[in-house]
Amino acid sequence: MLRIHFGEDDKWQGKPLHEAILAKSQEMGMAGAIVYRGIEGYGTSTRIRHKSYWTLSKDAPIMLSIIDTEEQINKLIPHLDAMVQEGLIAMSRVQVIRYSRSTAKPPENPQINLT
Repeated sequence: MLRIHFGEDDKWQGKPLHEAILAKSQEMGMAGAIVYRGIEGYGTSTRIRHKSYWTLSKDAPIMLSIIDTEEQINKLIPHLDAMVQEGLIAMSRVQVIRYSRSTAKPPENPQINLT
């Protein structure tokens, strides 16, 4: 498992960093990834990052978790080295209890009806 910690306002090539990392992970066929928005935290800069409901601040802490084989994770790390300018990248071993994929193909252009 790979965990990447950074701030919500961090960018990669003009795009939110979490979106860029998620897209790269999907492009590389990683088994799974999820983005978490934290309430408050700090990292390498020791600056407290937090989501404020009273200001326009969008600098909440973000943690992106990716699970795949060690070999696949190692292929992703060079991309992360370029993308994550300030943050923390940590890898740990996990025991996957169950991993199954749906056999149904997702629709190419899903239509959402809000009525």
